[in-house]
Amino acid sequence: MFYIKNTVIFYILQLFLNKIDMEIKKVRTIFGRTAPEEGYLVGYGAIIKNYNLKTPVPNKLALIIKRPGRSENGEWMLFGPSYKPKNQLYNQLVFALKYEGVNLHLFKLLFEWIDKKELETMLRKEPTSQYSRRIWFLYEWLMEEKLNLPDLAVRDYFDLMDPKLQFCVSPINSKRHGIKNNLPGTKYFCPLISRTKKLETLIMQNLSKKVKDSIGPVQRDILLRASAFLLLEDSKASYAIEGERPPQNRAQRWGVAIGQAGRVPLSKEELIRLQQIVIEKPQFKMGYRDQEGFIGAHDRKTLDPIPSHISARHKDLDILMDGLIETHDKLITSDFDPILAATMIAFGFVLIHPFADGNGRIHRYLIHHMLAAKGFSEKGLVFPVSAVILERINEYREVLESFSSPGLDLIDWTPTPDHNVNIKNETIDIYRFFDATKHAEFLYDCVLKTIDKNLPEEIDYLHKYDEMKYFIDNTFDMPGKTVSLLITFLNQGKGKLSKRALGKEFSNLTTKEVGLIQKKYATIFNK
Repeated sequence: MFYIKNTVIFYILQLFLNKIDMEIKKVRTIFGRTAPEEGYLVGYGAIIKNYNLKTPVPNKLALIIKRPGRSENGEWMLFGPSYKPKNQLYNQLVFALKYEGVNLHLFKLLFEWIDKKELETMLRKEPTSQYSRRIWFLYEWLMEEKLNLPDLAVRDYFDLMDPKLQFCVSPINSKRHGIKNNLPGTKYFCPLISRTKKLETLIMQNLSKKVKDSIGPVQRDILLRASAFLLLEDSKASYAIEGERPPQNRAQRWGVAIGQAGRVPLSKEELIRLQQIVIEKPQFKMGYRDQEGFIGAHDRKTLDPIPSHISARHKDLDILMDGLIETHDKLITSDFDPILAATMIAFGFVLIHPFADGNGRIHRYLIHHMLAAKGFSEKGLVFPVSAVILERINEYREVLESFSSPGLDLIDWTPTPDHNVNIKNETIDIYRFFDATKHAEFLYDCVLKTIDKNLPEEIDYLHKYDEMKYFIDNTFDMPGKTVSLLITFLNQGKGKLSKRALGKEFSNLTTKEVGLIQKKYATIFNK
């Protein structure tokens, strides 16, 4: 009897100690990844494993190996033995904050799980440490609840996020914690983006200046015509990504809407207005969904859902979308990078998927909106991002799946009688605190390609078009529409007029005149 009683007491004591003491073992394969060599999993990865937290695994995991020093290898950050933290929660959190940055979703789950008094005891050990302050601030910011700790009487302030690890905004001081809150979002919507070598390289190119320098010498009328064409092309591409081929007038209406991006403040009403432009004949209720949603297919026999992405719960939409709009307003007035801001808002919107239909096109509209509103380019000049995305559709899908695939493992759902999904657990934090690093790298690549290729090519084409038109106008007696049609046929025939065109639209041209036109076209367009 004594043995049983003491065993129970020991077990209970172990449960308590395990809240702060962690079991760290050597691993080689973990979370479906194989490390370059065997080592001790530390930081966020160790916390996720030790406490079985239902959160996406970080893009890079930290591993302590035998070799000294510090390096990176694919999905791994490798550290020598001297970096190894103690096997206690506080030390693992300090390591993570120091080398991996802030992980809001993980912290929220941890704070929901850990005993509040235990956390207070842990933080009292080093109350003025920057890491204790950061953990303390995060608890009160995320949980909207105060810990039983007195305000700090300090004059020094520490950054909440390390600007060398993650992209931040200008901070707001929290006097109680001695912390500079430099999070780019609000507590209701705050995706984070890590500093990677790729993003650092792209940002160093100063694309905003690059585009302004490249279009500076371009005549205003050429620029406006290029923008008008790109607007229409981008509108068509946005529909094509969704597998649709809208009539010309419908594509033009959406092109006009894109051209106004950045001029109207973002709001629920504005988003619904855009949805009404996108969806000509709605089959669903317009506005935010009043039921769950998913992207995917149905089983042929049972009609059960086979989701590739599960949207945010409909009862969470008002909170999430109000948070997204509030974060949008914060980013617009901040010095945050325009392309990174566009990533947070546009990809956040499509992952939440607030509407039953029209989400994809509005998501891509929001890219234009953020770039214009942040002054990345002059208003009215549109980057054909959708056209570039269409060219890189497989990469685009992979980026979306980098959120959706691991997200499916975190969502407990069952099929409904009407072949939808019934979400049984809390999922709101998956959508408000996601890692947007891969999305940012993809979007930066798309904008760079637009600046380096698509926009210059269209401006160059218009210069050549005008030169060809000038030659035809001064050599032949043709109406303006016929000249335009002639150049279009030459483009399609790679400088040659087809037998059909010569036998119909341009049957009046002599063989000599056709030769002269084709020769001039080759001279101009093959420069």
